[in-house]
Amino acid sequence: MESLCAIRMKQETSRSASYTVECEDYVHVVEFNPFESGTSESLIAYGGNNYVVVGTCRFQEEDAEVEGMQYKMLRLFHHGIRVDAIAWSPETRLDALPPQIRFCTAAADRKLRIFTSDLQDKDEYKILDGHSDYINDLVFSPKEGQEIASVSDDHTCRIWDLEGNLRAYFVLRSPGMSVGWHPEDAFKLMVAEKNGTIRFYDLVTHQAVLSLTTDQTPLMSANWCLRNTFKVGAVAGNDWFIWDITRSSYPLDKRPVHADRARLFRWSRVNENLFATTGYPGKMTSQLLVHHLGHHQPILIGSAPVGSGLTWHRTLPLCAMGGDHKLFFWVTEM
Repeated sequence: MESLCAIRMKQETSRSASYTVECEDYVHVVEFNPFESGTSESLIAYGGNNYVVVGTCRFQEEDAEVEGMQYKMLRLFHHGIRVDAIAWSPETRLDALPPQIRFCTAAADRKLRIFTSDLQDKDEYKILDGHSDYINDLVFSPKEGQEIASVSDDHTCRIWDLEGNLRAYFVLRSPGMSVGWHPEDAFKLMVAEKNGTIRFYDLVTHQAVLSLTTDQTPLMSANWCLRNTFKVGAVAGNDWFIWDITRSSYPLDKRPVHADRARLFRWSRVNENLFATTGYPGKMTSQLLVHHLGHHQPILIGSAPVGSGLTWHRTLPLCAMGGDHKLFFWVTEM
């Protein structure tokens, strides 16, 4: 009887995207700006095989005058090579005169590029060169945005300034998969490795101060909960894992989620109990699962023909992923 209920629930929760936006190319990665940028619209950036597009979104969930969603493209940046990751700078402001857009990309040529634009005639970019293998993740320091941390298959985590100088360097024991910066403490950095270890580094002493572990590999993605920085989540193998770092280095909770291996883990920015995971983009329909820690089953099952990237809106329980010439947006219940 229980399995029947589960099947019925699956059918009810499995649904296509709430909104879609047509794109010029395959979308490899998509990121909502997690910082306040001074206007009511949300900034979103997505990367394809050789470009990055920056646009704004507004949803009916936040503005009754909008029907569905409004999307406006602000700028297309020629990139010349596949974009693997994008991070926004907190220095991005749309309410400044002139406006300033700043973000950094990781690309298939193992280089980082910092783009700065006034959305008019000034587009600049700077190349940060030093990693010897694929870069899996990157993040700006969230307070001033004067540093960038990146992790790579070359078993290093590197911290750069905006001029491209290397400020710090950590040798890892396996490929670095995810990196996160504490929202309040500029000297705390989380680095997740493919071997299932997540370490927290003190950037003053350059020492690891805490480590967490999964009993499963490969760890593909980890995310620091910015609503509650005692919480960390990850996916490894087919399972998701949640830690409370005040209680134990072993997971508080874990559950199998994706039969074809899990790919990405992202916490909601508005609710510390809400998170999303994705399966591998592959032959079958890519699955997006939205989970709530109070529910045993996923509260939403989204599917896209092919999907990659995963990002949450800054102020709504809404997440997005990319795909073949499309962006997909799902609105979830809190």
